[in-house]
Amino acid sequence: LDTNSKSPDIIKEIFSWVSVLVAAAVIAIVLNLFIIANSRVPTPSMENTIMTNDRIIGLRMAYLFSDPQRGDIVIFKFPDDEKVYYVKRIIGIPGDTVDIINGKVYLNNSKTPLDEPYIKEAMLPEAPMHFEVPDGGYFCLGDNRNSSKDARRWINTYVHRDKIIAKVVLRYFPNIQLLK
Repeated sequence: LDTNSKSPDIIKEIFSWVSVLVAAAVIAIVLNLFIIANSRVPTPSMENTIMTNDRIIGLRMAYLFSDPQRGDIVIFKFPDDEKVYYVKRIIGIPGDTVDIINGKVYLNNSKTPLDEPYIKEAMLPEAPMHFEVPDGGYFCLGDNRNSSKDARRWINTYVHRDKIIAKVVLRYFPNIQLLK
């Protein structure tokens, strides 16, 4: 009985499994670094669009050939602490003026408030606020304005273009839903 003939088969099988695992790990790393951003939303600031503890996927390359648009939900480095990532909706784009009066958002001196069917509930009225979005900056608010630490409260009010990580496109847990 020759036991040495089985040894090369076992080695080939182990090598095959290790190579598959290494390839899968490399693909996952490349996807996570360059293609998608996988995140969990730990707060109610985006409810009812994204619920507390929902898992989301953003496309890192979404803004490779275009700029972020008003209404996009984005993952970005929090302007007051760039080690922290936030998820909010873009309300103001470069050059916009944003006024918040009696719990309503007005863009560019419009007499009509912004149509926001995605917000959870009407904003509680507070003192009027005025913002002028600088070049390369974005003004971002949560969809649940009454429970959102957003641009209205930040020291550094605007999210700069190079701090936007990804455009959120999918909620995949607890259920799958494409997001707009």
